Amino acid sequence: MKILITGTSSGIGKQLALDYLRDSQDTHTVYCCGRNRDALQEFTAEFPDRAIILEFDIQSYDECSQSLSDLPELDLVILNAGTCEYIDASHFDARSLKRVFDINVIGMANCLEFLIPRMRENSTLALMGSSSSFLPLPRAEAYGASKAATEYLAKTLAITLHPKSIHVSYIAPGFVATPLTERNDFPMPMQITAEQAALAIRKGIARKRRVIHFPKLFTWFLLFLRSLPLFVQLKLIRKTLLKHANQLS
Repeated sequence: MKILITGTSSGIGKQLALDYLRDSQDTHTVYCCGRNRDALQEFTAEFPDRAIILEFDIQSYDECSQSLSDLPELDLVILNAGTCEYIDASHFDARSLKRVFDINVIGMANCLEFLIPRMRENSTLALMGSSSSFLPLPRAEAYGASKAATEYLAKTLAITLHPKSIHVSYIAPGFVATPLTERNDFPMPMQITAEQAALAIRKGIARKRRVIHFPKLFTWFLLFLRSLPLFVQLKLIRKTLLKHANQLS
């Protein structure tokens, strides 16, 4: 397969690229996209014939055009690049929200414009979201909202790209140990490794899952809460936060 993955400099994106390149069942060509050429060259060096580095910033429409317009037809695209910033709502930071949306939403849109025309029949497009899109969570006004936008985008693309035989998956991880989550200053229940996350994503893509969510115990619980009336969701979330605050005090 010809595979393109954004955000492969580290974390889940890097692990996905490595796993596809090391696949013992098939021989894949992987377009490894990111802004850090040194990091990309370091892990792709052992695959000189099958790992192709594309260095560009997804926030730049022009760089996306230059890097993505002339690619061959692709079998799988995983738009994984993203960032996270948390907001103190009592001192709301509009610039923080814009930074997150510029990467997680607008950057993804920049890639979609040039990659959808490159996708062959029966290909798969996977958008990296988060299980934070399942529920309203405090301090996630920027990150959670950007992932909710991604979830909606994936659902609409699943409808509009169906006639072109392009399957669309929404990826909704729980907490994964990556350089991004290392900055978190709160408990991360049921955290898994990047290796575990990449395996779950690859299995979900192979099975053409509409929503790829994991770890299951954690994400099924969130989906159950999502099915409850909003006032119940908010009450439970507030109670959990109060309990957590008392434990820290």
